[in-house]
Amino acid sequence: MLENIDWIIIGVYLAISLYIGYHFKEQAGKSLTDFFLGGRNMPWYVAGISMVATTFAADTPLWVTEVIAQHGISGNWLWWNMLIGGMLTTFFFSRLWRRANILTELEFIELRYGGVPAKFLRGFKSVYMGLFLNVIIIGWVNFALMTILCVFFDIPTYDHTIPFYQNEILWYIGGAMVLVAFYSSLSGLKGVAITDTMQFFIAMIGCIVMAWFVLDTPEIGGVAGLKSKLPAWRFDFFPKLDTGNGVMDAVGTYSITIGAFLTFGLVQWWASWYPGAEPGGGGYVAQRMMSTKTEKESLMATLFFQIAHYCLRPWPWIIVGLCALVLYPDLPSDKAGQGFVFIMRDYLPAGLKGLLLVAFLSAYMSTISTQLNWGASFLTNDLYKRFIRPEDSFDSPEKAQKKYVGIARLFTVLIMVVAFLVTTQIHTIDSAAKFLIQAGAGLGMVLILRWYWWRINAWSEISASLAPMVGYGLANYYFEWDFPNNFLFTVLVTTVVWVLTTYFTQSESKQTLTRFYDRVTPPGMWSAYSTGKKANNLRPLFVSWIASIVMTYCILFGVGYLIFSDYGLAMVSLSVAILAGFVLSRNMDKH
Repeated sequence: MLENIDWIIIGVYLAISLYIGYHFKEQAGKSLTDFFLGGRNMPWYVAGISMVATTFAADTPLWVTEVIAQHGISGNWLWWNMLIGGMLTTFFFSRLWRRANILTELEFIELRYGGVPAKFLRGFKSVYMGLFLNVIIIGWVNFALMTILCVFFDIPTYDHTIPFYQNEILWYIGGAMVLVAFYSSLSGLKGVAITDTMQFFIAMIGCIVMAWFVLDTPEIGGVAGLKSKLPAWRFDFFPKLDTGNGVMDAVGTYSITIGAFLTFGLVQWWASWYPGAEPGGGGYVAQRMMSTKTEKESLMATLFFQIAHYCLRPWPWIIVGLCALVLYPDLPSDKAGQGFVFIMRDYLPAGLKGLLLVAFLSAYMSTISTQLNWGASFLTNDLYKRFIRPEDSFDSPEKAQKKYVGIARLFTVLIMVVAFLVTTQIHTIDSAAKFLIQAGAGLGMVLILRWYWWRINAWSEISASLAPMVGYGLANYYFEWDFPNNFLFTVLVTTVVWVLTTYFTQSESKQTLTRFYDRVTPPGMWSAYSTGKKANNLRPLFVSWIASIVMTYCILFGVGYLIFSDYGLAMVSLSVAILAGFVLSRNMDKH
């Protein structure tokens, strides 16, 4: 299956990853700031690439391939719509996250809110997000790597009916997790981010080479051959709007209802909380914003992330996904993602197979290392340090920091072990995991407004975190509605609950709100708590937001039109992108 050159490539990659982890060991061990934020001196391009690499999970190309098999290229609007919220985070929040000068996003809770509700919310989220939700995410990624290895090496798939130690594939997954936990627990965020940078370039180069190579095979015959072998609707960038039930028409064009399309474009990007695309920033994206040297570099890192995430990464996956439809036409649509792995196995020569395996291993390791570091930051800073062993209980700050770093490394290992156990039960938690993501509908607006409106309090966020579970349960199990009705109903229920909760509970104290404004100086409705510092003007931020959305979408489509030889549309799209980029560059000086 693999030649010596393939194993050499894999071995060299693993050795470099371990070396980077060991190299940053001493720096990461100095303090929690060094371990979790890289000393707050991360260059913007390293932070930005690390964001992109983390979202490039092992399952992402497979998922995109399945989307294309079911809906064509236009099916990617399921995630392309999130660009709107991503650019909102870039211009309205990235500088504020860096200015807050906090270690974790959960520390923000007690900066913005006060009293017992704030303590409860911070402690609850430290366990819920840092451990519970985190190990589910890691379990998904592990399951994806299991699928890749089983298909590529013809290893028996995981069998839940026998003891887990008798499943060969779990030994490989366990070994990969130990490797990642080893270097991430040693190096902290700086080592993780540097490793991410290497892993991102390997993964992108591997996917580009794979797309180029498979296009050039006789079975495909280049772009022209690919277009001749598939129906035209597969290549449509935009879904066909339909006022009916969103079914395929006579020629197979994927259609969605107007309600669904408007939900994607007008509601979903701001209403839902989802890992990696939190409204207002959060998760590992916020962690990297806070790790940069300055507020400007925080913005630049996030802007680079959004552009690379939507413009640079998708097209190699899309090309391979389309080729998989030609090469493996009998694969059912829900198994179409395996076609991506089949192409690696069946059509790549020695050397390239090793490179592509390293690319997928890179995607896996970058995601897992980030999740381990991010989860450990919550459990260490927002649980152990805040509630179990505060810093003032130590003889000196230096001893406290050394202890906390040691605890952080232990939590990294703990998360790894729990996530491995969750992976062995992935068949029982898949529906629960989907529920957790879908049940975030409506929370997003509170996460946005808490920065811009003084009236939001801790009870607003608590109620907005709990209400979606009720709305989702009613919509799906009582009314039995489908998307978008179930989603919109949940958003409505959540919004009504948190608005009423906000107005029937007291606002935060003037001392708490003044302290928050003095440190963060957010624009918006804060005049009663202003300390004389001047906030950013909202108008330039709004112009930059719109210009960046237009620019990024036009680059995305312009590159696609070039690939498929639609040169007229490519020229129009890229010209608009250049114009929007000019507006953006001129306007950013006014922030």
